[in-house]
Amino acid sequence: MMSDKKEDMDYENVPPAQQLSELEKLRKLVEAAETEKSRLLLEKMDTDDTKKKAQQETTNVMNAEEELAAGFKLKMKDIQSEINHIRNTNQDLKNKLQLCNEQLKAKKTEMDNLQQRFKIKAQIPEKKMKFTQVEQTEEDEFDEQEHDEYIRAVFTIVQRPSFLLKGGEALITFEEEKVADQILRLPKCTVACDKTRSEVKPGNINLEPSAKFEVHIRVSKKTIMFSNADAVLPDERMRDRLELGFSKPRRGGGEVEGLEYDVKNGTGKITFLNTGVAENMALREKFYVDTIGEMEVNVAPLYDYQLKKFQTFLGVPKRTVLLRGIQDLSDEEDMQDHLEIHFQKPSNFGGEVESIKYLSSGKRLRAFFSEDIAEMEVQ
Repeated sequence: MMSDKKEDMDYENVPPAQQLSELEKLRKLVEAAETEKSRLLLEKMDTDDTKKKAQQETTNVMNAEEELAAGFKLKMKDIQSEINHIRNTNQDLKNKLQLCNEQLKAKKTEMDNLQQRFKIKAQIPEKKMKFTQVEQTEEDEFDEQEHDEYIRAVFTIVQRPSFLLKGGEALITFEEEKVADQILRLPKCTVACDKTRSEVKPGNINLEPSAKFEVHIRVSKKTIMFSNADAVLPDERMRDRLELGFSKPRRGGGEVEGLEYDVKNGTGKITFLNTGVAENMALREKFYVDTIGEMEVNVAPLYDYQLKKFQTFLGVPKRTVLLRGIQDLSDEEDMQDHLEIHFQKPSNFGGEVESIKYLSSGKRLRAFFSEDIAEMEVQ
């Protein structure tokens, strides 16, 4: 209490000027405090705005993250669905590829079988042919140059249908188709042979495939091939000797237009300027050329060929019957006579026999059919 009074008394004793100075200081302090307060309030407001903005940005980022996560999840789902679709498609394609490979393998096997069935291998004997006339075609009229340079020929090759007849079998051809049909309806036939009887079984014939095609050949009138002309001299000298040798008229040669020579195997082609020389020289088959000594050269015509109009056939002999299970009750000729007599009788459902062939046991024979007997079916 005493101190308060002393302070009051001190203020009371302060001069007015000093009091005004103190008041001014206090006013300035209050103003500074107010200013600081305002600044702090403003900072607080800025901080709140920043906080709200940061919170809003955080919320936006979280929302965007959720949207991105949802979009990513949906995208992954679509991608997985696409992957599954691609896998299924890939598996389907693999299955189809496997099926196609199996089908291709089956087709190749079938093709090999067909090629084997229709493969033709025959030794055709050499035969001299006489051409009686020249047939002019429309192609010749439009290609006179080729006509002047080539001899053209067309050969038609026909393979007759055949059947391999074995021992204990017979082939019988009737004049009428209906008779063969009647016999084929019977399960078996009992044929009398002297004092014994033999049961035979009639059946159809499966002929082997046959073929028909044309071979178109062009033989050069100016060019021939030669061989056995070994290079006993350097390349250029060998070519010169060959050209010189083939150009000598006294040896059957003529003016040379061009020469092709393979040094490695001693073969080549020689083209003459005029026709007739190559034809005459090809007929000789041999020609002599001066090299180190006299060299014998093989000559042959130059030709090319094409296979055209190839057709394969399966024969269906409608008037011929195959008889199986025939016993050798007598010799081959007598047994064949007994078979013919039996199948000629109408009482045995037979008729007029055009031809018959029987083979005894242990034999084999290939029977060929003409087109009038085997009705041809084009494949």
